Amino acid sequence: MNITNILIGLIPVIGWGFFPVLTGIFGGKPVNQIMGATYGTLIASIIVALVTQTPILTGKEFLFTFLSGVSWASAQILVFYAFTKMGVSRTMPISTGFQLIGASLWGVFVLGNWGSAVSKIAGFSAIILIIVGVWLTTYSEKKDNSESNSSDIMVGLILVLVAEIGYLAYSAFPQAVEVKGFEAFFPQALGMAVVATIFAFATKDNRVSRPFTTKSSYTNIISGFFFALAALSYLVSARPEVNGLATGFTLSQMSVIVATLGGIYILHEKKTNKEMVYIISGLLLVVVAGVVTAFLK
Repeated sequence: MNITNILIGLIPVIGWGFFPVLTGIFGGKPVNQIMGATYGTLIASIIVALVTQTPILTGKEFLFTFLSGVSWASAQILVFYAFTKMGVSRTMPISTGFQLIGASLWGVFVLGNWGSAVSKIAGFSAIILIIVGVWLTTYSEKKDNSESNSSDIMVGLILVLVAEIGYLAYSAFPQAVEVKGFEAFFPQALGMAVVATIFAFATKDNRVSRPFTTKSSYTNIISGFFFALAALSYLVSARPEVNGLATGFTLSQMSVIVATLGGIYILHEKKTNKEMVYIISGLLLVVVAGVVTAFLK
């Protein structure tokens, strides 16, 4: 396989891996984080559209790609709330695991993937491995306040699980109208920014968040640039002549390693030695199982 193509496929690892870490560094409430992230993505999409002179979508194609962005932003708000319950290092493996499972099941029941009995056995075995891997990453050795800790994890799990609906719609809407490439990026980013703005107006009287006057709403624009970098490079990587959709998606999901370890070592989300063993083991299972599902026919 071409090393250049692999390197292109790994660029999303940087963007999506550091995206949640940067939102943690810049701080703020979920409303501040979603504002900055989506506004940064919108700015990047406008620049890309002007530089590449990408045609502007209209009609059904515009609506569906716009709704794709609405779906992503709605899901990401829930994940930002999950960060407050479980931290980045615990949330990201769970989110990635759910996305891999969701994408696999969508492929089987909607797109007709895993046609043979062998593929189905291997695929559903991989899903079981992902579930086990996700469970391992949630392990906590702390005995004090265990009831409160378990409650936070349960709330976080529910938030991430509901968010999966939005993430699936983010991918499904453009597929429904067969929009591919950079032309989908601006309508998606616009949909993201509209959701963030509505959410900000809905919380504008909150003295804690104050989304339109809080510094973190704008410093998080940088995190939006990282998301945009990942999204654009993934569009290139997923092209058939580069890595293709399956390989490109699998490579991009390696971002979970960067995000998880970034949460631990950069955001200082403390873990015991035993918890680290569980987390690393869980990550390995999720990554290996993800690779298996990507290459099944």
